[in-house]
Amino acid sequence: MVSLVPAQAQQGRGPQGPTEVGIMPVTRSEVPVTVELPGRAVAYQLAAIRPKVGGEITEIPYQAGAEVEAGTVLFRLEDESLEAELAAEEIAVTSAEAALDWARDTVERYRKLSGSGVSLTDVQSAVVALAQAEAAAGATRSRLQLARLALERTAITSPIPGIVAVTPFSVGDIVSANQSEQLTEVAQVDPIYVDVSESRARILRHRQSIDDGNMQRPGVPIDARMTLETGEVYAQPGRVLSPGTAVSATTGTIPIRLQFPNPDRMILPGQFVRVTLTIGQINAILVPQRATSRSAAGQLTAFVARDNKAVQVQLTEQGTHENAWIVTDGLAEGDSLILDGLDNLRDGAEITTVPVTIDAEGVVRDAAPDNEPAQEDAAATSAQRDTPGPTSTAAAAAAATPTSSN
Repeated sequence: MVSLVPAQAQQGRGPQGPTEVGIMPVTRSEVPVTVELPGRAVAYQLAAIRPKVGGEITEIPYQAGAEVEAGTVLFRLEDESLEAELAAEEIAVTSAEAALDWARDTVERYRKLSGSGVSLTDVQSAVVALAQAEAAAGATRSRLQLARLALERTAITSPIPGIVAVTPFSVGDIVSANQSEQLTEVAQVDPIYVDVSESRARILRHRQSIDDGNMQRPGVPIDARMTLETGEVYAQPGRVLSPGTAVSATTGTIPIRLQFPNPDRMILPGQFVRVTLTIGQINAILVPQRATSRSAAGQLTAFVARDNKAVQVQLTEQGTHENAWIVTDGLAEGDSLILDGLDNLRDGAEITTVPVTIDAEGVVRDAAPDNEPAQEDAAATSAQRDTPGPTSTAAAAAAATPTSSN
C-alpha cells in the first residue's frame, strides 16, 4: 500500500521534536451491512436425454455446445420396424371397427324382430357381442396410438431450451428404451442459479441487531452482487429466491439459492463464485483497516489525536465495508483518526498532525488546502518532500514560496 505523506510521518518520532502523523476526521453515516459468501453456479434447468424406444441411431443432427430450443431434434433412431407395427395396428383397428359395426347392426335388427322369430335370449346374446366388439375396438385403437407414439419417439428432441453437451454415442449404436446411460444432456444457463450457505448463528445475530434497532432492514429486496474467479464484479445484480429451512448438522449453515441473469454465458454450471449480500444498513463510522490493529486479546484498536497526543482507543466493529471497518463504538463524530505515521507510535506520545485523505485503493495523500485544487500532482509532491528542509507540510510550503528582494 503506497503512502505519500511526509517521510518522517512514517518513521515514528523524529530526531528532534514530536512524532508527525497524518490525521483524518471521522464522520458517522448510514453504512450498508454486507456479507460475502462462497457459492457455486447451478443450471437453471438440466435435462438428461434418454431414449424412450429402442433402436439403432441413424442421425445426430446437433453440434455439441450449440444452443437449441425446446423441441429441437437431437437424435434419430431407425424407424422401419415401428412403421410396420403401426401399419399392422391400423389394419387391426379397421377390422375391429368393422366387427363393431356388424355387432351394432345385429342388436338393432334383433330388437326389431324380438317376439317374432327372435327370442329374448338371442337379443341378450347380441348385446353382449356388441359390448365385446366395442371393447376390442377400443383396445386396438389404444395399440394404434401407442404405435404412433413409438414412431414419433424415434426423433429424440430436447424438452427445454439450452446448451447441448457432447454425446458418448455415435451413429450406428444400438440403444434401448429408458436405458440408464444418458445420450446427452441439455443445460439452460440463462438465468442461472447460485447456491451459497450462510451460518445460522450469524443470521440470528443480524436478526437480533434489527430487533434491537441497531441495524435497519433494506427498503428494497436484498441486493446480491457476484464476483467471478478473476476478481471481476459481475455487472448484473441477482435476487434471493429461497432461503433454506433446515440447518446442516455438520456445518451449522443454511443453504440459500440466488438467481442471476446470464445472457452472455459468463457463468457456467459448476463454476465457483463469491456473492455479496446487502442485508441492511447501520449508522456507524468507517475506519480504514490500515489505521487499526489487533491487541493480543483480539480487540480492535486505533489511535486518535487529542491535545497534541496520540490516544489509543478500543473499537467495536460490526463487519467490514470495502477496505474499512464498520465501527459503532469507540469513536465520536469529528475525532481525528491517526491514519499514517503509526510505526512505533505509543499511547500518550506527543505528536504533530498533518491533514491527510485516503482513496478507494488505500493510498494516503496530503489533504489539499481549501484554496488549492483537490487533485495535486503526485510526482511534484514527492519531489518537494525529498528536498532537505522543514519537515511539516506548512513549513515546506513556506520554504518553497519565493521572497521579494529589497
